[in-house]
Amino acid sequence: MSSLKTLEKKTLSVSSSKAPDVILMDIQMPVINGIEATRQILTKLPHVGVLMLTMFDDDESVFMAMRAGARGYIVKGADQAELMRTVQAVASGEALFSPSIATRLINFFKTSHAALPINVFPELTERELDVLKLIATGFNNNDIARRLELSQKTVRNYISNIFSKLQVADRAQAIVKAREAGLTDKK
Repeated sequence: MSSLKTLEKKTLSVSSSKAPDVILMDIQMPVINGIEATRQILTKLPHVGVLMLTMFDDDESVFMAMRAGARGYIVKGADQAELMRTVQAVASGEALFSPSIATRLINFFKTSHAALPINVFPELTERELDVLKLIATGFNNNDIARRLELSQKTVRNYISNIFSKLQVADRAQAIVKAREAGLTDKK
């Protein structure tokens, strides 16, 4: 959590005149995922262009990045000219996606999808979402640890992160939020 606090302090202390034009962001990072970091940065510095530079090219990652406010998305391994073109476009206020991502977007919208993939709690990591679903289903920490093959301490850490991110005080409030969002069949 100290890295998150450091990120928040640095973001808050950067004045608009000293902020970068473009931030290269990866989705998977050690303390806070790139989607949440993007959301936090753009809340404080909405004029900054965030360009996702990541190895993830699945629909969910692309759409989550777009919903968080990323103006570009490029897959690691792209050639240098493509990367430079995308950075320059994002720096000048444009939105640009690498050709492979643009093709995914076109194909997604060409097919008959009823709606964009919905991630009811985009601030949660995939594993945190798994833990929340199990909590909402009625599993205790021991059962969650066994089911997900995690230590109990890791489960407690996930639960603490979930409470913090969802801004709930306890398990009961988390369960209510999860059930209201449709994460379980229980009401």
